[in-house]
Amino acid sequence: MTPTSTARRFTGAATMNCLAVSFVIAMAFAISSFAQMAGGSPELQQKLQALKQASAANKQRLMHYQWVETTVLTYKGEDKPPKQDLCRYGPNGQVQKVPIGEPQQQQQSGRQGRLKERVVEKKKEEMQDYLQQAKSVISLYVPPSSQRMQKAFEQHNVSIVPGGGVAQLVFKNYAQPGDQMTIAFDTATKKIQSLDVNSYVGDPKDSISMAAQFASLPDGTNYVSQSVLNAPSKDVKVTTTNSQYTKLAQ
Repeated sequence: MTPTSTARRFTGAATMNCLAVSFVIAMAFAISSFAQMAGGSPELQQKLQALKQASAANKQRLMHYQWVETTVLTYKGEDKPPKQDLCRYGPNGQVQKVPIGEPQQQQQSGRQGRLKERVVEKKKEEMQDYLQQAKSVISLYVPPSSQRMQKAFEQHNVSIVPGGGVAQLVFKNYAQPGDQMTIAFDTATKKIQSLDVNSYVGDPKDSISMAAQFASLPDGTNYVSQSVLNAPSKDVKVTTTNSQYTKLAQ
């Protein structure tokens, strides 16, 4: 065998080994990438699990409280009289509300006044119906559901934006196709700091958004201190403040 043929064989073997090593590295990278897409990064899984556990436990603690909810409707830039309800969770896990007083309505006299009253009343009913639909949509997000969060994770619709001790978890297609929910979760205290929603009522063109800020009671129970719901198509904003939390008698 000539030196030239031996060199060629050596070069060919080295090339094949190099290609084999490159193939193995590429396959390992692909498998790792697929694993992260399929199951999420370890950090995301850890943060999501902590968020789900904290949310479920916190809802159980809230069921032992009652509180006052104050709602202010702003229509075309004008604030309407505030409305208050005494709230608590019912046996079905849904919030039950009892009105505290009723806002006084100014009576109009004369035929023209009564006609105007009927027009105003009809518009009011239409607005109340729309706001009820909007609130029903928002209830899909607040408080966040452990089951929905897990489903979004399994469908690869959750991402994380690390930031010091607060992780931003972004959920897409969470409750409705095309929606988005972002939760700022304090990983040290295991509490939600804020929750933002971009969704819609019926048609995706009828968009609504909601921004909620959270606070804590003396025993550590986390709650929505204030939320602001915006419905641009109706030129309406609803600001809800929760306060006066008291424990129910056991």
